[in-house]
Amino acid sequence: MTTATIPAAPAGKTSDGMPAMIAYLTRVLKTPTIGAFWEELAIQAREENWSHEEYLAALLQRQVADRESKGTVMRIRTAHFPTVKTLEDFNLDHLPSLRRDVLAHLATSTYIAKAGNVVLLGPPGVGKTHLAIGLGVKATHAGYSVLFDTASNWITRLADAHHAGRLDEELRKIRRYKLIIIDEVGYIPFDQDAANLFFQLIASRYEQGSVLVTSNLPFGRWGETFSDDVVAAAMIDRLVHHAEVLTLAGDSYRTRQRRELLAKDRPNHN
Repeated sequence: MTTATIPAAPAGKTSDGMPAMIAYLTRVLKTPTIGAFWEELAIQAREENWSHEEYLAALLQRQVADRESKGTVMRIRTAHFPTVKTLEDFNLDHLPSLRRDVLAHLATSTYIAKAGNVVLLGPPGVGKTHLAIGLGVKATHAGYSVLFDTASNWITRLADAHHAGRLDEELRKIRRYKLIIIDEVGYIPFDQDAANLFFQLIASRYEQGSVLVTSNLPFGRWGETFSDDVVAAAMIDRLVHHAEVLTLAGDSYRTRQRRELLAKDRPNHN
């Protein structure tokens, strides 16, 4: 039985040699934040009479916070959001129909641990994509992997995999993401082959991973998009079994913005 050999640390245990010793140890432990902040926190600890335990906890907290922050940045990058939007930036006053308590619950991302789903229904321009991205960003902050794309791009991805004979492999790859976001269901109709691929995507996620869907159509019209009422019904059944369904009503954000700009530019004849 062999044991791992630990490289010798730099010599010197005096206070003069301590910075080199700590720098070495933080490199070995791969804790660069501790290496960068131990001295600053040590000064603060002396000034405020921290105990050894308080100083250690402060160092570890700084390292963990930095690592989590970098992890969130990476998860946001790999989610492929078209743009990064937050729930805090969303003007809820324009959507009086949206229940604030439900949105606050979804913002905790606890539904993802239960493989729950979210469906946002409403006319174009009310902010469905913004809310979907905002919830996706919240999920990345909670430590979950997320992947975003439009419905048509998801179909293209699955069709390419199917034609290459690796659809099952692609579905397994997608299942590694804890949350997938499918934006703009209903904007472009799908033929029967595309509808079947979309059904396989939803079925593969059922009680295994979370799905967040946005659509401009009520469920009663999904048969029009997927060219098959039976496939649409089976898909909806799996989506809503463990889901929060939010129906949004309000003016189009883009139309409202245009109206406000026109009002601002209109000459004042007072």
